[in-house]
Amino acid sequence: MTQRPKRTRLRAEELRLLRILAHQGAERNPVEVTSGELGTQLEVSQQAADRYLVHLAQLGLLSRSLGARKQRLSLTAAGVELLRKEFHAYRRVFEGPARLAFSGAVASGLGEGRYYLSQPGYILQFQERLGYTPFPGTLNIKVDPKELVRIEGLRHWEGVRIDGFQASGRTFGGATCYAGRVNGRPCHLIRPDRGHYQDVVELIAPEELRRSLRVRDGDTVSVEMQES
Repeated sequence: MTQRPKRTRLRAEELRLLRILAHQGAERNPVEVTSGELGTQLEVSQQAADRYLVHLAQLGLLSRSLGARKQRLSLTAAGVELLRKEFHAYRRVFEGPARLAFSGAVASGLGEGRYYLSQPGYILQFQERLGYTPFPGTLNIKVDPKELVRIEGLRHWEGVRIDGFQASGRTFGGATCYAGRVNGRPCHLIRPDRGHYQDVVELIAPEELRRSLRVRDGDTVSVEMQES
């Protein structure tokens, strides 16, 4: 007998179930509830609600601990992230492309940007997808942790994808680029899949931004971005 493949896509009811639990505070603390109570809110049977919970737990979106009468449920980081993605998608429908503005201080990097931006595997993609060859080096902007939380929202934007590749016996990771302006000059914020900094964002442009902006370490710059 052939086994049916496991379902990986969420049903509408499962997504709604995550929203219900979030409304009850499950993204912060576990909530105690029965499958029957959730089924009533979803307008489905207790058995159906229980199946949804099992599937969400299998996908790593939900943490589930069974008790004598009720179960303790909490959203995982992946579950919260999924809801954030859904929120951004709906906000774009009703409010249009997202905007982001932040400021930070110019900072020296580790010199890795020059090496990576000089790799032919990246250069070709930049030319094809961004329309230019970046100056071999990034402008590093150190931002306040509170700003960083907002900037992390970029991962839900529709950026320009730069794929990873292999060359010279090593693997080079991918990245996503988001169009913007720094002190009025066009640039792209590049978000590597493998980040090196906790409080620094990196900007690329066809020109050497430090020279064209006439800035040094510690100088404050302003960045404005709009979702494409």
